[in-house]
Amino acid sequence: MILNAFNLEGKVAIVTGCNRGLGQGIALGLAKADCNIVGVSSSGSDETKAKVEALGRQFIDIRANLMKTDDIPGIMASTLEQFGKVDILVNNAGIIRREDAIDFSEQDWDDVMDINLKTAFFLSQAVAKQFIAQGNGGKIINVASMLSFQGGIRVPSYTASKSGVLGITRLMANEWAKHNINVNAIAPGYMATDNTAQLRDDKKRSHEILDRIPADRWGNPEDLAGPAVFLASDAANYVNGFTMAVDGGWLAR
Repeated sequence: MILNAFNLEGKVAIVTGCNRGLGQGIALGLAKADCNIVGVSSSGSDETKAKVEALGRQFIDIRANLMKTDDIPGIMASTLEQFGKVDILVNNAGIIRREDAIDFSEQDWDDVMDINLKTAFFLSQAVAKQFIAQGNGGKIINVASMLSFQGGIRVPSYTASKSGVLGITRLMANEWAKHNINVNAIAPGYMATDNTAQLRDDKKRSHEILDRIPADRWGNPEDLAGPAVFLASDAANYVNGFTMAVDGGWLAR
């Protein structure tokens, strides 16, 4: 039965930034497909933990500073101590800083690039090494953006980082597919999360955005659950290096 290919029973997924927003939506989607979750966030994920456990799945809460790579060995050690393996990685954690490019600071550049791109790469590297050691392959899902395809305004480091996410998704897929590791990305459209609060509060800008979205609404974290389950499952075993837009039709315009 084809639906069995989407079942994640017995799988273990590391999901970064799952304490709220898109990460929580992805974590809950994976849990609904019977996956256990390792939640990695800078602050507690109590709400996500409660919701995952209510679905009958296990959840371990790891606090880590993803602005640096120092905590990556501890994330891996805690995951393996609890579950003995890892099957899926979702690099969702990220930040955004808004300022005109002419005035953008080096600190805002470095902060965004460090968490959105550098940590995503080196956590993927650590997980890929574990996949290879386990010998069964695995799935890596990066969270890209509409600004992986477009320039945007007033978010130079975010645009650079998310363009980089699309690029390293392809690079890692090229190198690791031979190990049965699938690396793909999801590019959310304009979603109702903390990162877009300023845009949604600006009535003029919000109207301009909604005017271009054929679905005529902001996306919700739940909209990423299905695509994440697909890319994490055996149904996507021959999908490599692809960045899937989940945008209500934004790019189609």
